[in-house]
Amino acid sequence: MASSAQSPVQTLPKSLDLIAIGRSSVDLYGQQVGGRLEDMASFAKYLGGSPTNTVAGGARLGLRTGLVTRVGADHMGRFIREELEREGVDVTGVVSDPDRLTALVVLGIRDRENFPLIFYRENCADMALGVEDLDRDWLRHTGAVLINGTHLSQPRAFAASVAAARLVKESGGRVVFDIDYRPVLWGLAGRDRGEDRFVAHEGVTTRLREVLPLCDLIVGTEEEIHILGGATDTLAALGAIRALSDAVIICKRGAAGCTAFPGAIPATLADGVVVPGFPVEVFNVLGAGDAFMAGFLRGWLRGEPLERCCAWGNACGAIVVSRHGCAPAMPTWPELEWFLAQPSLPHRLRDSAELEHIHWATTRRHRYDELTVLAVDHRSQFEDLARELDADPARIPQFKALALKAVERVAGGDDRFGLLLDGRYGFDALATAADAPYWIGRPIEEPKSRPLVFESSADVATELTEWPLTHVVKCLVFYHPDDPEDLRDRQERQLLRLFDACRKTRHEMLAEVIIPAGLPVDATTAARAIRRFYAIGVKPDWWKLEPVTDPEAWRNIEAAVLENDPYCRGVVLLGLSAPEEELLASFQAAAPAGIVKGFAVGRTIFYDVARGWFSNRLDDEQVVAMMAGKLKTLVDAWRQARASVAGGGGR
Repeated sequence: MASSAQSPVQTLPKSLDLIAIGRSSVDLYGQQVGGRLEDMASFAKYLGGSPTNTVAGGARLGLRTGLVTRVGADHMGRFIREELEREGVDVTGVVSDPDRLTALVVLGIRDRENFPLIFYRENCADMALGVEDLDRDWLRHTGAVLINGTHLSQPRAFAASVAAARLVKESGGRVVFDIDYRPVLWGLAGRDRGEDRFVAHEGVTTRLREVLPLCDLIVGTEEEIHILGGATDTLAALGAIRALSDAVIICKRGAAGCTAFPGAIPATLADGVVVPGFPVEVFNVLGAGDAFMAGFLRGWLRGEPLERCCAWGNACGAIVVSRHGCAPAMPTWPELEWFLAQPSLPHRLRDSAELEHIHWATTRRHRYDELTVLAVDHRSQFEDLARELDADPARIPQFKALALKAVERVAGGDDRFGLLLDGRYGFDALATAADAPYWIGRPIEEPKSRPLVFESSADVATELTEWPLTHVVKCLVFYHPDDPEDLRDRQERQLLRLFDACRKTRHEMLAEVIIPAGLPVDATTAARAIRRFYAIGVKPDWWKLEPVTDPEAWRNIEAAVLENDPYCRGVVLLGLSAPEEELLASFQAAAPAGIVKGFAVGRTIFYDVARGWFSNRLDDEQVVAMMAGKLKTLVDAWRQARASVAGGGGR
């Protein structure tokens, strides 16, 4: 193919802002910080690989991004594809390789300067990327392509990267080059030296320089500038690069920020476009460069001034160096805006509760405008029922499996549906539900406990490490804002422990609040309880609240949530075994409150059916059909209630 200088440029409509081409792996991050990799006992699994991190970070910042890579036709390859889709990255160019495994990287945080890592990349899928994997029409419709230095180390991947760059260039797009130098992946360092960043090598310099005439933007650390420029003097290296390319050159300088060179290389680095960094504690440098690239490109691809592009890149890098992980640590656009607007921030950035909350809330996996849930997480109620009917408690798990079938019959794969299931009797149903798209909630509390007691081990966080990330932690607390001080304090300490554990284990939390029977209730009671939770620092992802028919109560509840956490997913109504007619009336009252997303109802749907089944008056098919019918009645009623509000001009 002719070079870009010889080919006519044809500007085409662009459906994507950026497509990256290169490595994609699963990062296994050691969870023990401050020790040897040899002593790591557990690992967190994240999306990884420099270009993959960049497109995920770019998508979080509002760019339309895509990725060209290969992954294995294996569990880890499917994980990468699913994570990219969740982040909003176009996976048109992600090819499944049936003959090779997905690349893995094992990483650790030893101290502030040493981050040991091992690349498991022997004949891995992404390094087998070839020209035949390129979707040429798709590539022609991107505004820019990002190629990556690591992939230039292999002939097939080199050819694919160059072909993609030429194709995008000929279609009116731009070429971004991330130098991304890892000596170990060029065979220049021992396999236990994955963290090494620089080994001089003329052959590497020669290979990297081959792409320079195609480039519009070149980004690298000082060490990466040295390998590309073929000199360990930064100015000399920059001069050598400039002799081969007119591209904007960005030199990343860690905590010092970055320096940009849009034109001729000046006599000193200080004469470039110097943009300072942000003074934050360095916790983990891995991934900071990819975050810088995402932030910089958010500006550069949208035509922002160079200084602003650099500032956004520096800010994204500063945020990521304060966190564990690479791709999951990338900031979102609301997070970046908040960060840049603050006059001051703690040096230990992850101590900012507000920043961490915005990060958590804006990176959650799914959006729910509606959620209708069958709640069968009850334990003591099923035990009581089995005892009353002299039925074998071993049948309880079978009934919960039938409940899942009832949801499937109504939902048919619609992800607006969900189940509440417990691990004690619902374990088999939970395992089956793992393959379905439904929302899954799971209780953590000891049934009927007041003060709140957790059903699990004394350390609730240890319990949650055994739960899949897709399980939302449901905690029922019998709570009144005017409870005696000692009771209130005990319950609130438990709630704070649980909230902290959920955030640290990356689980969403649903707080179910029931006002104990016999205590006074008015239109402000539930809202005051909610405000108290927020006041002590508990921000549940979901609220599950008792149905009320007082519109003023719902106005107070909605104000309490939105004033304290505008990112809250919403409220679902519980049933409390209320007759169907009462629930339908409560739906009408709750529908005008936009914060209410639906319901999580149990005994109203299953209790009479369960009695019939445990007493052998109903068979499995009858149980499924009856529960499905009851669930559908409630779903239809909720949707009609909400539609009537929308039709009347309400929220």
